[in-house]
Amino acid sequence: MTHPGTLVLIMAAAVLAPLLVHAAGGRVRVPLVVFEIVLGIVIGPQVLGWAHPDEVVDTLADLGLSMLIFLAGYEIEFAAVRGDTLRRALWAWPVSLLLGIGVGLLFSGGEVFEAFVVGTALTSTALGTVLPMLRDRGELRGRFGTVVSAFGAVGEFGPVVATALLLSGRRPAESAVLLVAFGVVTAAAVFWALRPRPPWFGELAERTLHSSGQFAVRFVMLLLACMLGLAEVFGLDVLLGAFAAGVLTRIVLHRAVPAGSDAVLGKVEAMGFGFLVPLFYVVTGIEFDLDALLDSPAALLLVPVFLALFVLVRGAPVYVLAPKDLRRADRGALALFASTCLPLVVAITTIGVDQELLGTERAAALVGAAMISVLVLPLLAGRLRSPRGGTGGRAAGRTAGRAAGRTADDAEAW
Repeated sequence: MTHPGTLVLIMAAAVLAPLLVHAAGGRVRVPLVVFEIVLGIVIGPQVLGWAHPDEVVDTLADLGLSMLIFLAGYEIEFAAVRGDTLRRALWAWPVSLLLGIGVGLLFSGGEVFEAFVVGTALTSTALGTVLPMLRDRGELRGRFGTVVSAFGAVGEFGPVVATALLLSGRRPAESAVLLVAFGVVTAAAVFWALRPRPPWFGELAERTLHSSGQFAVRFVMLLLACMLGLAEVFGLDVLLGAFAAGVLTRIVLHRAVPAGSDAVLGKVEAMGFGFLVPLFYVVTGIEFDLDALLDSPAALLLVPVFLALFVLVRGAPVYVLAPKDLRRADRGALALFASTCLPLVVAITTIGVDQELLGTERAAALVGAAMISVLVLPLLAGRLRSPRGGTGGRAAGRTAGRAAGRTADDAEAW
């Protein structure tokens, strides 16, 4: 490790962030990821200059992003989101992509590949950030949570597929063939996951759940590693593999270890939200190019513009195509949750900068707007939904969260 003190500082920031959430809780509800990113900026080379990323830290941060997408894939109940809800979600994202590419062409002056980078970034949804928020409020398993899961899953998966097709450096036809091949292998893996597991699998998983063996947890990590490796072999973004691994894990655990699946997930979440995910967000702050943003008035002015475009490009089609049984306030909240983004914006802009398709100033403006989206849009969505139940509704959400073994103070999202 080139900078051994950096990992210590990152974990110190990860510990300090929930303390700051708790301290601010009485005045304003600030998402935890905002404190993690801001603390990363503060300790990074742009401000104090204490923390400097190296190969080890970057690898851990990549694992953190993969774990975030993996947990998002696990949370989705496809049996609940299918039908009309899923069809509407599948229509909303291509409309967003067309709008985004159109906006990107205006910003890039007709540069097609830069337009793809900007347009794809404008269509993403931070499902891994939004779902924990709903879960901690006791809303994930209800109708609204199901709809958010459907639209968010497409908003998470669609940009990853578009990036693999359009920004991989290969010809689109070649990328499409590799993507189809990956899909076929993944479908075969799903078919395997649906097959009954032998009795010894569940027995061993439950017997080692509280021992050093941890068979089920190790099996989940093996699935994740296999799907990440498979995506890498096909030359696709590893986030595709992480998402698929989350879906596979849910199927396997709920069929093989139905009684202990929640306990196994809790252990995996402890690794994710306790170590890898906050490390990803803090490193995002450390690597954020603050100078490129502050030294350019034009880039700074683009931040509120991109924030508005997130809502317009991603949120407007979601609002229009939302299920008809949702009331107007819920449709608005759904649009705001769907417009909340960050992880994929970071990933897509990084690809754009590395391939010299996007300037660092515009990339910094996009990431800065995405950071603000995580802070502002969920708060506005919560305010839109609060009139339904008032204080009682929020209390019911907290009660449901406690029933699931979590409280607002323990939440990853808040």
